[in-house]
Amino acid sequence: MGAMDELKIDVVDAEHAGELLTVRRAAFVTEAQLYDDPHIPALTQTLDELVEDLERPDVVTLGAWDGSRLVGSVRVGLEEDRALLGRLAVAPDLQGQGIGTQLLMSVLHYLPEQTQEVWVFTGQDSKQNLSLYAKHGFEHQYDQNAGDLTYAYLRKILGGMAGEEESSAVGG
Repeated sequence: MGAMDELKIDVVDAEHAGELLTVRRAAFVTEAQLYDDPHIPALTQTLDELVEDLERPDVVTLGAWDGSRLVGSVRVGLEEDRALLGRLAVAPDLQGQGIGTQLLMSVLHYLPEQTQEVWVFTGQDSKQNLSLYAKHGFEHQYDQNAGDLTYAYLRKILGGMAGEEESSAVGG
């Protein structure tokens, strides 16, 4: 896992939008194949739309860099006391090495203090994603249909700033 120790996680700004778009598209091609749908939003978003999204005050997009290469990202939408994670993406050649996990763990450091629960959504057939989220204390709440896709929504309640300890003691 040598190189991954160098992973740096930081906010992605507009100057990295092109790289982010590339990583997301590469990562979501496998999702698109899984669902046989080339039109999932992560693949159809334009560069301009992405830049606009990166500049929104209620969105934090985190990136994981291995040296100068952007290798993963996650988008965090903030609303009142909730955060909604989406678009968790890791470069295909580096999947399965814990980058997604590190991104997930890092999100907590970027949440406003009033955030009480974190939600994630992913396709209900995305077994890898679902098991990753479950492992980190997210519990399935409901499914929602969006066109031909069904998204699973999962929630994690934060117990104060150090939410990790309580949740792992309770749920396993």
